[in-house]
Amino acid sequence: MDINPALPDDGFSTVFGIITAVVVIGVIVAVVSAVLNARKAVELGHNPLTMQTELQAKVLDSQALAPERSVEERLAELERLRASGTVDEAEYQRARARILGSL
Repeated sequence: MDINPALPDDGFSTVFGIITAVVVIGVIVAVVSAVLNARKAVELGHNPLTMQTELQAKVLDSQALAPERSVEERLAELERLRASGTVDEAEYQRARARILGSL
């Protein structure tokens, strides 16, 4: 009498092996990607551990998330710049045409 009868191969071991291989490959790809990104960040002079926070702070401090100003506000700002001499008449006319063209 055989104590360990042969178990039928229902494909479980094959599927388990494939899933394990896919997970291992996925982990390897993630690690390699993280290392390459960190190296590039350091090469560009950034700390890869704080880069996301730095980027978020720059976006929050910029006008990127500010509500869009009305045409009246933009024209008033342009008029103020012309009156102060920051922009000349030609620049004023081009900017005014661009603002009015955005309507």
